[in-house]
Amino acid sequence: SFLFLVPLSQEHLVIKFCQLMHHLLNQLKVIMDEQTLDVLLNYTASALKMCSTWTHSDVLLALSTVVYGNGPQCHQHLSDLLGEDGVLLLYSAPSQPNMELRRVALNCMANICLRIPGQPPLDDQYRGVCFRVFLTTLQSPKPPNTDELFYCMVIQAALKGLQCCLSGGKWKFNGGEELGSVLAILKRLMFQGAPGVSVEWPAVLYPAPLPQYEGLSAPKSAEPQKPSEPPKDAANKKRKSRGKGKKTSTEGSRGDDGEEDDREAVSALQKGGGREGGRGEGESLSKPSAPSLYPSWKLNSSDSEFSDMEGNAQSKLRLNHGHVRQGALHCLLAVVKSVEKRTLYGYWSSFIPDSPTGGQPPLTLLTIILKDPSPKVRACALQVLSAMLDGSRQFLAVAEDTASPRTSYTPFSFSLATAIRELHRALSLALLAETAPQTLTQVIKCLAYLVANAPYHRLRPGLLSPLWKQMRPYVRHRDVNVRVSVLTLYGALVTTQAPFPEVQLLLRQPDSGSSSAGSFTPQDSEESSPPWLLQLCVSLVTQPREDQSDSEGAGTGGGAALEPSPIRLEALQVLSHLVRGYFSLAQACLCDIGQVSARCLGETDPSIQLHGAKLLEELGTGIIQQYRAENNVPESLRVPISQVVQFWSEVLSGPLNGVLQSEQHPMLQSSACDTLSSILPQAFAQLPDKTQLMCITVLLGLTYSENYLVKTAAVRALGVYILFPCLREDVMFVADTANTILATLEDRSTNVRAKAAWSLGNLTDTLIVNIVGVDFQEELSDMLLLKMLQAATRASADKDRVKSNAVRALGNLLYFLRRSQLTRSAFQRPLEEAVRALVKTVQSEATMKVRWNACYALGKAFRNPALPLDSALWSCDAFSALCHVVTSCKNFKVRIKSAAALAVPARRSCYGDTKRFSCVWRSLATALENSEDTNDFLEYRYSASLRHTLSQALLHLLSLSQSQDMPALGQSLAGEEGKGIKEHLIRYLRAEEGGGEGAEGEKDAGGDGFNPQQRIGCLQQTLIRLKGLEAEGEGGGKEERGKEVVVSFLEDLTKTCEELSSCSAGFQKTET
Repeated sequence: SFLFLVPLSQEHLVIKFCQLMHHLLNQLKVIMDEQTLDVLLNYTASALKMCSTWTHSDVLLALSTVVYGNGPQCHQHLSDLLGEDGVLLLYSAPSQPNMELRRVALNCMANICLRIPGQPPLDDQYRGVCFRVFLTTLQSPKPPNTDELFYCMVIQAALKGLQCCLSGGKWKFNGGEELGSVLAILKRLMFQGAPGVSVEWPAVLYPAPLPQYEGLSAPKSAEPQKPSEPPKDAANKKRKSRGKGKKTSTEGSRGDDGEEDDREAVSALQKGGGREGGRGEGESLSKPSAPSLYPSWKLNSSDSEFSDMEGNAQSKLRLNHGHVRQGALHCLLAVVKSVEKRTLYGYWSSFIPDSPTGGQPPLTLLTIILKDPSPKVRACALQVLSAMLDGSRQFLAVAEDTASPRTSYTPFSFSLATAIRELHRALSLALLAETAPQTLTQVIKCLAYLVANAPYHRLRPGLLSPLWKQMRPYVRHRDVNVRVSVLTLYGALVTTQAPFPEVQLLLRQPDSGSSSAGSFTPQDSEESSPPWLLQLCVSLVTQPREDQSDSEGAGTGGGAALEPSPIRLEALQVLSHLVRGYFSLAQACLCDIGQVSARCLGETDPSIQLHGAKLLEELGTGIIQQYRAENNVPESLRVPISQVVQFWSEVLSGPLNGVLQSEQHPMLQSSACDTLSSILPQAFAQLPDKTQLMCITVLLGLTYSENYLVKTAAVRALGVYILFPCLREDVMFVADTANTILATLEDRSTNVRAKAAWSLGNLTDTLIVNIVGVDFQEELSDMLLLKMLQAATRASADKDRVKSNAVRALGNLLYFLRRSQLTRSAFQRPLEEAVRALVKTVQSEATMKVRWNACYALGKAFRNPALPLDSALWSCDAFSALCHVVTSCKNFKVRIKSAAALAVPARRSCYGDTKRFSCVWRSLATALENSEDTNDFLEYRYSASLRHTLSQALLHLLSLSQSQDMPALGQSLAGEEGKGIKEHLIRYLRAEEGGGEGAEGEKDAGGDGFNPQQRIGCLQQTLIRLKGLEAEGEGGGKEERGKEVVVSFLEDLTKTCEELSSCSAGFQKTET
C-alpha cells in the first residue's frame, strides 16, 4: 500500500520508503511472497530510472535487500539490471567515481548471486556477468584520490560477490589462466593491510607440474578416514554464553550496512565448529605464557581495533583491512570446495611451503595462521587449510623422506614430505601461541585433517610423538569445543594406518603427563596397564565432570552431572577407533569396555545409545578378526572363548534387548542388529539355547519393520547367521531365513534388496556346504528351492548392487539342484530362465564385478553333473557368451573367470558337438595369444594370471578331446599359433608364472595345488590316452592326421619340459 502513497516524483519520500523497506526485510525479517517481490522489484527498478542520481544509493540498498537470495525469481528484471547497459553494470564499473554507489551496486549483484540452500542457482549467463565484474573490480588498482576506507568496503563487496558466485552451484573456470588469476588476487588480498608485507604480487599463479601420483592410490580397504566431526551440538549448543558484544545490525543478513562481511565471518566460523562467543576482533587477547614463541605481530600490535591511540579513522581502516583478508579467505575456501582436487594440487606450493623455513619465509596460509593479528582471520585461514587437506591422502601418499635426498635435485616426494613436516611445525607453534578458544579449535581440527591424510609410514618417525604429548593438557581445557576437537585429533591419531608402530608405543606409555615429548622405545612400555587414552575415554563417558566449563551453557544441575554430550560422544568414537585399530591393546579391558557400552545403551539419549551399540559391534568384530585363520593370531593371544561367551551372555541379557525394540529410533535399532551380527560363531554355539533363539527371533521379526534401515540391518544379520556352523545344518532355520529373504527381495528400497541379495548368496553358499548331506537335501522343500531360483532370476535384472549377488546365488542354486528336481516339469522353464539370465549378464554392459560374478556363477553351474549341458538349448548360448568375453572383455579378471568356467565341465559330451568344442578351443587360444594386449596398466598386472588360467583350460580340453576333435586341434597346433601356445604351456607346466587370480581359476577348474611334476604327469596321461584313440567314420584320414599333429605336439612339449627341468637341476647342483 505504501507504493501508491509514495510517488516517484517525491524523491525525499522515496528515500525514506527505501530505508523502511530495508529495515522491514533486513532487521524485522518480514517474509515476501512472489507478488510482493515482483511489485518491489518494479518499484525499485522504476526509481533507478526516474529518480535523481543522489537517491540511487538508498534505492540500491533497498534493492539489494529485496533480491537477497531471490536471484532466480528476478529473471524478468535481470536483463535491465545486468544487461549490456544495465544500471548495476554501470554503477559497479571501475570507472564509477562514486565509491558508495559502486559498493552498493556490487553488494546488490552479490545478493542476486547468493543461493539459498534448496533453491535453484542463478542462470549461468548472469552469474558469469557478475563473476567478470567482481573479478575486474578486484584486479583494478585503487583509483587516485580515493579514500582507503571506502576502497576497502568496495573490495569487501566484490569479495562477497565472488564467494556467492563460486558457492552458488557448479562453477567451471575458463581454463587454468582464469583460475590462476583468481588465486593470485585472493593471495594478494589475504595479506591486505597486514603489517610488514610489501611485495610485488604476480597477476597469475601457475600450477606446478606434478607426477602421476594417481598410480599410488591406496587400496580401498585403507580408504581415507576423515577425522570424525564433533557432534553438531558442540558447535551450536554452547556458543552463546560468552557474548559481550552488542547484537546490532550484525544479526542481519540481507542488508549492506557496513557490517555484512563481519556477519559472514561469524557464520563461517560457526559452521567450522565455534564462534568468537560474541568477542570480535576488538577484544584484546590475553598474553601467552611463552612469549618467546608468540608471533611477533601479536606482540607488537594489540588486537583491540577500537583502542588504537592514533584515532578512530585508523581503527576503522585496520578493522576493514581485516574484513578484506577474511573475505579473501572465504573466497579461497569456496574455490577449494568448487575446484577438482587434482587441479588444485598444482597450486599447493603457493599456499603451503614445501621447503624448510630459512631466511625470509614465504607468504603462505601458515604466515596468516601464525602472524595475523585477528583471531577470525586466523580461523578462516585454518578452515581453508583444513579444506585443502581433507581428502588429500591420495596426493600425499607420494611423500617420502625415509631415504636421504639426492644432492643434484630434490624429488617431488621429498618436497611433499617437507611440506608435511612444515605443516606439523607451524601448527604446533600455532597451538602454543593461540589463546582464542574458537581459533584454537580450528588449529586442532586442522591437525586432525593432516594426521588423517599424511602417509606416516613413508616418513621418518617422530612426527606423531610430540603432537601426542602436546595435546595432553588440552584434554581438560575449559572450552567444550576445544576438548571435543582434541578427542577428534586423538581419534585421527589412532586411526591413521592402524596399527601404526609409533602410535602403538605411545598407547603403551604409562600415564605421565609431565614427561617430555620425544621418541619412545619398547622398553618404556608397560604391557599390563591399559592404554592411557582408553582410560581417559572411559572416564569421560562414565565419570562425573570435574568442573563445569564456562562455554557449556546451562548445566543439568546437581553434583553428579556427567560430561557434556558432545565430549562423551567423541570419547565413544575414540574408543571405537582404538578397539578397531589396536584390539590387542584394548582386549585386556574387554569387560570394562563392555560395561561402558551397556551403560550407554541403558541411557535415554539416542545418540549415546547409538555410539554404545557401535562400540559393541567393534568389540565383536575385533574378536572375530582374532579367530580368523588367515590372521594367524596365536591362541595364547586371543580372547579365550569362555570369556567371549561370558561377554556376550552379559550383553544379551542387558539393555541391548530394549534397544532392539525401540521402534521410535530406527537408526539405533539397525545398529543393534549390526551388533548381533558381530557375535563370534564359536561363541554363539555355546550361548544358552534361549539366548540363541532370542537373537534369531528378533532378527526374523525386524525384517518386517516399516523402516528400511532396520530391515536392511536385520536381513544382513540373518545373512551372517546363515553361515554359522551351528545353524547352517538346521533345515528349519535355513527355510525360515530363506522365506524372510525372499520377502525382502521384493522391497521397494534398493538398499534392502541389495542386502537381501547378499544374504541370499550366503544362504546358497550354505546349501553348497550341505550338498554332501543327503538328509539335508531331502528335507529342504523343492518348492522353496524353486522360489529361490525364480527370485534370484528376477533379482538378476535389478540394479547392479542387487545383481552382483543375485547371479552368485543363481550359480550356487544351479549347482545344488539334483537330477530328480531338474527333470521335473515345474523346474524346466525356471532353469532355462536362470541360465539365460546369467548369459545376459555376462554379455551386458554391467559393472565388471557383476560380470565377473556371472562368469563365476556359470562355472559353478557347470560343475553340476546333472545339468543337461549336452542337450539343453541354452547350453550353446552359455558357451558362446563365455567364448566371447574371454577374447574381447577389457577387464582381465572377467576373462580369467570366463576361462576358468570354460575349463569346468568334466565330460567331453558337455561341450556338445565338434563345432562347439573347436569354438571353445579357438577362443581360448586367441585369448592366450592376446593376453598381453591392453592399454590399461592396471589390467596388465593380471596378464600372468590370465595366461595361467588359459593354459590350464587348453590342457583340460586336450585331456577330454576325442578323435572327431583332432582335425581342428591339429590345424591349430600345426602353424604359428601352435608355437605361441607351446611357449605359454611350457611356462605353465614349469610353474614359471601364475597364482593370484589364476590360482582361483585353477581351483574352479578342478586342478588347484598341482606342482610342475603333477602337471607334467597329467600331460603324459593325456598323451597316452590320445595315442590310443582310433579314427571313426568316413573322416578317419583327417582324424588320424590331426591326431598325429596333436600327439607330436604333446611329445615335443613333454620332452622340452623334461630337458629344461634337467638343465635346471644340473645348474643348481653345480652351484651347490
